[in-house]
Amino acid sequence: MWSGSPARVSRPAALLLLAGALVVVALLSLRVGSIPVTTADALAALTDYDPDSYTQTVVRTMRLPRTVIGLGVGAALAVAGSAMQAATRNPLAEPSLLGVNAGASFAIVAAVYLGHMTHPLQYIWFAFAGALGASVLVYGIASAGGGASPVKLALAGVIISALLGSWTTALLLLNKETLEVVRFWLAGSLAGRSLNLLPPVVPFLAAGLLGALLLGRQLNTLSLGEDAARSLGMHTGRMRAAVAGLVVLLAGSAVALAGPVGFVGLAVPHIVRAWVGSDYRWILPFSLLLGPALLLGADILGRVLARPSELQVGVVTALVGAPFLISMARRRRVAER
Repeated sequence: MWSGSPARVSRPAALLLLAGALVVVALLSLRVGSIPVTTADALAALTDYDPDSYTQTVVRTMRLPRTVIGLGVGAALAVAGSAMQAATRNPLAEPSLLGVNAGASFAIVAAVYLGHMTHPLQYIWFAFAGALGASVLVYGIASAGGGASPVKLALAGVIISALLGSWTTALLLLNKETLEVVRFWLAGSLAGRSLNLLPPVVPFLAAGLLGALLLGRQLNTLSLGEDAARSLGMHTGRMRAAVAGLVVLLAGSAVALAGPVGFVGLAVPHIVRAWVGSDYRWILPFSLLLGPALLLGADILGRVLARPSELQVGVVTALVGAPFLISMARRRRVAER
């Protein structure tokens, strides 16, 4: 589709164009907000920082951490969604719909409620533990009675997400202090995050992204179906377990950094497939770039729509993602995948 037609750009060229678009969106993320910043000031804050300049200080202390964390969270969610959709052969698969985000959120809220934790650095390990626990629970329920089919995985994910969501709400209602600590984080936000959050998360984020990118060929085989993959010599159970481990790393990292942000992991793989086809060797790197571009774009939109205040990025992705999900569910060809 891409490289075979002289009228279309090749996939490598399209990937470079997407990387350029991501740089532009990142620059807009540094510029746009309640305080106007010029491109020159935004670039100077990165290359020749003047602490006496108010606008450069705004960029350096507020918008740069927000942008960098948005890049990581967007990439993690998009790549996790692509890997999950390939491994489960479920077009609705993404961390928030299969309970992974709900598990990480519940674990963090429980830690704040029981351990009186107040700093996001303390949340990280609980995010990974919650994501892993929810994944195991969803897969265990879906596997009962003869294997985890795509429909059973989706149903189990919805059930576990609803259950963990209700438990999370109960804890928040029981303790107002817990609600005050986590209410902005639970909305899914890039605002107010510190770059100090990154060092402990980056190794897990990098391992998850690198591992997923290296599995493109295997995900192609796995997406053919259980019987076809086995006939080609793949041990499907081990491969799905490996993918699940990578998704836990990616989703846990994203939730620890920004809270639960939905629909990015769902929408990006579908958009990318429409561009580059069904080859996961290309879907994954395209998702790696489109995810952060989409998330930062939503964050910028949230700053513009509610000036002088702003909407949390999780609210914006939900507002945009809900119509997308309804549209996708109504498309017969997607439902029949």
